[in-house]
Amino acid sequence: MSLKIGVPSKGRLMEKTFDWFGARGVTMSRSGDEREYSGRVDGVDGVQLVLLSAGEIPRELAAGRIHLGVTGTDLIREKLADWPEQVAEVAPLGFGFADLIIAVPNCWIDVDTLDDLDAVAAQFRARHGQRLRIATKYHRLVRDFLREAGVAEYSLVDSQGATEGTVRNLTAEAIADITSSGETLRANHLKILSDGLILRSQAELFAARAADWSPANRTILSALTARLGLTTPSLP
Repeated sequence: MSLKIGVPSKGRLMEKTFDWFGARGVTMSRSGDEREYSGRVDGVDGVQLVLLSAGEIPRELAAGRIHLGVTGTDLIREKLADWPEQVAEVAPLGFGFADLIIAVPNCWIDVDTLDDLDAVAAQFRARHGQRLRIATKYHRLVRDFLREAGVAEYSLVDSQGATEGTVRNLTAEAIADITSSGETLRANHLKILSDGLILRSQAELFAARAADWSPANRTILSALTARLGLTTPSLP
């Protein structure tokens, strides 16, 4: 038997994940060249490394095709509607920090809060006959957040890249996106609403509730969490 752990396949998330596990006595490494999505795990017997994009990991966890996965809090909560029923949080990893926020143009001097945004959206609808557009790739999280805040008269515009540029390019009036330093927002003359924080995200280790948790795999999980200094999650 083997316990499969999904890890981001490239970039800083992969490097930091390897570093985090390595510092705790579990060594992860690629096998073959950088274009091969395979690797190995040393330090605990029976653990298989699966290299995936961070965006694929929530889907693979939900399907139970991997037992554990490292991905962002934002991706889990966006892609899995009932995420607590599908995954268990094992541990925050302390890197990959980013905030999902609502931002508007700097020139909207009188718009600082969600109430202000709601008022502007109503005015926009009355003046232009269409809803104010908010560009984002986080449709579920943004829609839920704005509904709870009572913001209406808006529409979400899908943006899978360069979301900060959509306002300048006149394809949206506001954005909801992930930011870490805020530099890209400032470069595009955008400001975060004072109460516009939707979610604080970071890389986390999750366990799949639907995976094959046979006695053998539970034994491997217990050995892995013990080596990492973590509490073994409660699973079906």
